[in-house]
Amino acid sequence: MTTSTSTPAPASILLADDHALVRRGVRLILDAEPDLGVVAEAGDGAEAVAALRTTEVDLVVLDIAMPRMTGLQAAREIARRREPPKVLMLSMHDNEQYFFESLKLGASGYVLKSVADEDLVAACRAALRGEAFVYPGVMSALVRDYLDRLRRGETVPTTVLTEREDQVLKLIAEGATSKEIAAALTISVKTVEKHRASILARLGMRDRTQLTRYAIRAGLIEP
Repeated sequence: MTTSTSTPAPASILLADDHALVRRGVRLILDAEPDLGVVAEAGDGAEAVAALRTTEVDLVVLDIAMPRMTGLQAAREIARRREPPKVLMLSMHDNEQYFFESLKLGASGYVLKSVADEDLVAACRAALRGEAFVYPGVMSALVRDYLDRLRRGETVPTTVLTEREDQVLKLIAEGATSKEIAAALTISVKTVEKHRASILARLGMRDRTQLTRYAIRAGLIEP
């Protein structure tokens, strides 16, 4: 009499990226592994958050820069769930602010798209084990970027904006008018202007150009 051992089901993954080609490439990498499987896809952070209402997954892989709701904003929403899945961030950029913000929001790791074929599977497995994953070049990249910015005399504001201010800032940087922002967030134009003034004051900035640069560095919009 023979006893059969059942193979454990692969970990279920929700993949969110606004580029269909990137999603397809990442899905091919993950689905090729017997212990991993993409069960749902989303084109932005809002779709990812909505998908979790109907689909239970073990891991969410989020692109950082997406329209409507960024990966970082989606990670914040996901972390509020009673039993949130693990979260892993994808990015095109070596950017220390993205990296630390990802960890602060509860993500298990940060993977560069340029080396996704090498690091993504290991990062997913680490996240599913409850471990943090940092891609091999991240520390030298962070140090190099920090020193370069010091040489250029740049600073990155350390003030953390509120979630609503993040939303307003993203829309300002995308070129939306106060009226459009008010409609998108279901708030009054007066409230939008109040948020705009607060954002400028807290970040020590003067105009939309400076806000846009900050939004890029903070992962709210793509460069």
